Amino acid sequence: MKAAQRGEPLQWQHQQGQALWQELDGLRAIQVSTRSEDSADPRPAQRLVVDHHCGDGCRWHPPTLWLGIGCERHTSLTLLERAVDQALASEGLAAEAVAGLASASRKADEPALLQLAQQRGWPLRCFSSEELAGVPVPNPSAVVLAELGTASVAEAAALRASGPGSRLLLEKRIERASTGEQGAATVAIATAASQWAPQRGQLHLVGSGPGSLDLLTADGRRALSESCVWVGYGLYLDLLEPLRRPDQLRRDGQLTQEWQRCQEALELACQGLTVALISSGESGIYGMAGLALEQWQALAEGERPGFTVHPGISALQLAAARAGAPLMHDFCTISLSDRLTPWAVIEQRLRAAAAADFVVALYNPRSRGRDWQLGMARELLLAGRPAQTPVVLARQLGRAEEAVSLHTLGDLPIDQVDMLTLVLIGNSSSRIQAGRMVTPRGYRGAELS
Repeated sequence: MKAAQRGEPLQWQHQQGQALWQELDGLRAIQVSTRSEDSADPRPAQRLVVDHHCGDGCRWHPPTLWLGIGCERHTSLTLLERAVDQALASEGLAAEAVAGLASASRKADEPALLQLAQQRGWPLRCFSSEELAGVPVPNPSAVVLAELGTASVAEAAALRASGPGSRLLLEKRIERASTGEQGAATVAIATAASQWAPQRGQLHLVGSGPGSLDLLTADGRRALSESCVWVGYGLYLDLLEPLRRPDQLRRDGQLTQEWQRCQEALELACQGLTVALISSGESGIYGMAGLALEQWQALAEGERPGFTVHPGISALQLAAARAGAPLMHDFCTISLSDRLTPWAVIEQRLRAAAAADFVVALYNPRSRGRDWQLGMARELLLAGRPAQTPVVLARQLGRAEEAVSLHTLGDLPIDQVDMLTLVLIGNSSSRIQAGRMVTPRGYRGAELS
């Protein structure tokens, strides 16, 4: 990183793991070569090796190794530790590159194996005999087959955990008990085609706020600062671009591809990266948090990265602040977009809101392809409140083009509304006074004093 900032030639060898880092802005102008003599620069090239092997110089070890372990019941912890350390050392492999441990389901409660996983911070994945029996291995054992119903534990578990495209780096080796120990263990090591370490990964759900960076919460800023990859719709990422450092990647998505953006962010987090999945406004209000959470919940418990939703400021809140105090009593939000919700359901909710006399915030009120829903919503709400009910139109909130205007429900200028507008409709007691909209709480005089 220091060499890149100084503009020095950088020499790297990338042999494994996630290669997105090569897209970093600060590296694009750096000369890259596989041999120092390829460069005419008289300064010695800084060398970075991205691999699972130990060695000299600056090395980055992506989590791509899986250690398959088989052991006798009540095998000593010291024996397992020695078996693992010697297996890694025999191939010159870095412990930092270990993604986790793998074994048979019969060993899921083995005390020493659980202790080893906890002490080293490695997840333990266990597979049924049927899952292991289907993995071809170089050293099947008839004894193990008779005992467990699979001809291999260490080799098969390592390959099974590593996934498609994996290969064995170390065939099984046996470690037996020394003085004061008991049991025996076999260890095999496989390398995965791609890195996978959800226990190291973190997915942050961040709302960018209504538009202005001043309205981004401190909690959201901290999550963005900690993340090495930002995933989101391009327009939302553009709003946050002044906060992005050169060492942080951005992955732009399309407006209607929310599912794909969630999937990409979750996959990156499962690889051990810290990822920010960005929504406009508040990610938990018509944002990405719900969809991302559903995909996260669909993963097996041991395959889930960290998941944190960071609360933000919604357009609803900023519109209310600009207008005065319209949300001082009960209110609700309704999206008029029927792309994901049938109009019959939306209409039912509008009728209920009108009957209950809620202050109503309408999101996604009107677009070129949906130009009649807002008029229908106005008619349904007029059934429960007077035509003089105050309405706020708040467009491009928090941005240079921000415009906020006050109207009534009866003369609502529908043609001025688009998808960048939030429509805030008062209840039967809301009023406009001194250019501001307020919804009284109904306090009695004694309470006010």
